[in-house]
Parts: sequence; C-alpha cells; structure tokens
Amino acid sequence: MKSNGSSIIARRTFLAGTAAAGLLALPGCQSMGGFGMVDAIRRLLGLASRNAFAKLTAPGGFWDSEVARFDLPELFTGGGAVKTLLTSGPFRTSLQKGLNTVAEKGAERAAPVVYEAIRNISVPDAIALVRGGPTAATSYLRSEMGAGLINAMIPGLSDALRVSSDPVLGQAIRALAGVDVGQVAQSIAIKADNSIWYQIGAEEGAIRANPQSTNDPLLIGVFKVL
Repeated sequence: MKSNGSSIIARRTFLAGTAAAGLLALPGCQSMGGFGMVDAIRRLLGLASRNAFAKLTAPGGFWDSEVARFDLPELFTGGGAVKTLLTSGPFRTSLQKGLNTVAEKGAERAAPVVYEAIRNISVPDAIALVRGGPTAATSYLRSEMGAGLINAMIPGLSDALRVSSDPVLGQAIRALAGVDVGQVAQSIAIKADNSIWYQIGAEEGAIRANPQSTNDPLLIGVFKVL
C-alpha cells in the first residue's frame, strides 16, 4: 500500500502530466492553471547544472568525466621547449591531467554564475525548448550567457596555477616562452567552458530520458508526456 506522501506525489505528477499534455498541444501557450513551462525549463536547467557542478568540482571531476575531460589547450601544442617536453607520452598525459585538475577551481567560480543566469533567464518560447532535443535548454542557456563563464573562471584559475605544486604543470608553464599565468588561465578557461556545457547537456539529457529519477512532479509531468 502506498503511503499518504507517495499518493500525494503521484497525484501531483498525474495533474502535472495532464496539464502538460494540454499545453504541449497548444503552440505558443506558456502557462495554464498556474502550470508554467518557463518554471519547468528553469527547474530542468537548475537540476542539470547542480548535478554537473557536483561532479566537476569533486576531486578528479573533469578527468573522470567522459564528456568533460579535455585535451591540451592550443597554447601548449605550439613549438619551442614545450614541444620537446610533449614528445614524452607520460609527460603529456600528466600535463593533461594536471590542467583538468586545475579546471575544478574554475568550475567552482562558474557554478554561481550559471545558477544566477538560470534564475533570471528570459525564455520567450519555453514550449519549443520542452519539445527540443536532449540538450535544447542547455544550448539556449549557453547562447544567452556567451563568454560569461570564461570571464568568471579566469581569476580562480590564475590563483590555482600560482599555488599549484604540480611539478609537470610548473615545468610546462616555464617552457612557454613569453606567456604569463593569465594567458595560461584563459586557455584553460576556454577548454573548461566547453566541458562544463557538455556536462550540463549530458545531465539535461539524462533528466529528459528519465524524469522520474528527479522526484519532481513538474519535471515528471512535462517530460514524461514526451
């Protein structure tokens, strides 16, 4: 027998699903009976981003992620002394891992910026995003934010690079003639920006595929209809 709490959640999910079905059948209709599609998109993005940042800011977050791990920035793949260092496979792998580790500090700075953007996002056609592909909402948010995450991450990445005790990372940076820490931080931020959006998109896709896992009646009601 279901508990009273479970029955309430089931009823709310049913009502949300019924409302969602009606809304999705009405192009251009953003709300009905207090049910908001914009709210659904905000909740979707909020949960997807929280899940993404929980993973990326954990130790080994970028490195352990199939979608977020990034290769060496272009800054490290040019000529000069660093090119000689990179002929060693173990050195290259260690450097890549070190840069992915530093990116975790960038993600810490990026997270509140993303959360604030979600709270204030303007969604002119929420139903189109609901009906869109697995990463439709993430792609829209990214287009709205532009280079916002890159700019937010650079200070934190610069600090992380200055205090890093990683010998491989330090050796590689010293081999970059005429390059300062700020430039290295920017090169990591550009890579980390892509990785963060890839991870948020992956989390959005997972929620759309299995909205029941969220225990959120609104998300279940909207995306189970699809």
